[in-house]
Amino acid sequence: MEYAEYRRLDAVGIAALVAEGEVAPEEPLEAAIARAEDVNGRLNAIVYPMHDLARERARAGVSGPLAGVPFLIKDLSQDYAGLPTTGGSRALRGHRAAEHSLTVRSWLDAGLLVFGKTNTPEFGTKSVTEPEAYGPTRNPWDLGHTPGGSSGGSAAAIAAGIVPAAGASDGGGSIRIPAACCGLFGLKPGRGLLSSGPLHAEYFHGAATEGVITRTVRDSAALLDVMTSVADPGGPYLAERPASPYAELARREPGTLRIGFTTRSPLGTPVDPEAVAAVAEAARLLEGLGHTVEEAEPDIDGLRMAHDFLTMWSCEAASTVARIRRETGARPRDFELDTRLLAGAARSVRAADYLTAHDRWNTYARGLAAFHETYDLLLTPSLAGPPLPIGALDTPLPLRILGETTLRLRLAGLAAKTPLWRDQLVANLAPVPFTQLANITGRPAMSVPLHRTAAGLPLGVQFVAPLGGEGLLLALAAQLESARPWADAEPDL
Repeated sequence: MEYAEYRRLDAVGIAALVAEGEVAPEEPLEAAIARAEDVNGRLNAIVYPMHDLARERARAGVSGPLAGVPFLIKDLSQDYAGLPTTGGSRALRGHRAAEHSLTVRSWLDAGLLVFGKTNTPEFGTKSVTEPEAYGPTRNPWDLGHTPGGSSGGSAAAIAAGIVPAAGASDGGGSIRIPAACCGLFGLKPGRGLLSSGPLHAEYFHGAATEGVITRTVRDSAALLDVMTSVADPGGPYLAERPASPYAELARREPGTLRIGFTTRSPLGTPVDPEAVAAVAEAARLLEGLGHTVEEAEPDIDGLRMAHDFLTMWSCEAASTVARIRRETGARPRDFELDTRLLAGAARSVRAADYLTAHDRWNTYARGLAAFHETYDLLLTPSLAGPPLPIGALDTPLPLRILGETTLRLRLAGLAAKTPLWRDQLVANLAPVPFTQLANITGRPAMSVPLHRTAAGLPLGVQFVAPLGGEGLLLALAAQLESARPWADAEPDL
């Protein structure tokens, strides 16, 4: 199969050709591997090739609704039995998964041919993909810019034509941010819909979820059907599924929707005119499709929410570092400085403060639910501006020196109480202030690639739905995709 033929197909299209016997499973796989070998040296999207494993599975014969589709999984939480899952960290380079995660099992059962693992920032804690363990992943639309994070390796691989879809996950925007940076579609499912098992009940109190990034809406719908088909009797929730498959819901008309939009950063930080223009452009398109669009936003203290998110995020980092050190014998220096500082900040968090921050999640969820009593969807920028240059979020040298000193003196917990520390954390969220709301409240959300900057970089817009709104999001996304197609756009590599 030639690359030009392979690139014009999405996952559903490839699966149809394989099912009809028009191509053997090996053909699209070899096209994907050839493309990866051609461009990955410039992108650094794939950090662990699995070519021989995928070839063996293709030769042995695969079955399922997406049989024969080449696929990549994220090197974070998406365990493949017997292979490393490093989470982008030097500390886990010797770790090998004992069994498949349930999400990976669902993909294998569907017949997907997994031939590599994609780059991620250390433990997925950043909105860019620049781990010290593997180096930065670059945006195929401009190699000087980030593809976003933490699923940046997956997004870069899709945008570059290596695969039509890839595994991703989202704990604060990690599906939607890279989708927005790379001109792709990214749906974050709602809380409890997908399993985190078998090693975990849920990630980050259910704020984090597995998922995918894709070029087409129908691929996301088909893959959501695949991922929700796996039962997890040991999981914490029995999530309600719609009566019809998501693939069918994506083909339905969304009806006439009332959509509230805002371009105001919940942090009070600046929003680039390009991000404002992206929302304005989307609003005009939506109105042209018959929807009602008006300026409105949830009654939520966004800055308080950000501080609560960061409080719990630091504790999550501390727990992760402690667990890895306990299980592997890793040394502090095996973790990046920023990870150690984030974990060190958790020393200043009392148990009562942690529980209070978590309890306020209820306040934010009810504020968003009140908004959804009037509006079907919330529309915002996915990002506060265009994709950042590589290195833009590197910790400045003076702060690195200060950080090393505070860690050595075991003063990181005290430093975390200073305005300088808090301002630095908020500054790191400022480029991506819109996405955490959906994670904290557990609502489904998506980034749709409707805008290009003057420099030609993608810049998506975000829609947030009420609980159970995945089908509505897919239906609207399919309508937007039909009105403003994006899947054929291809960077010049």
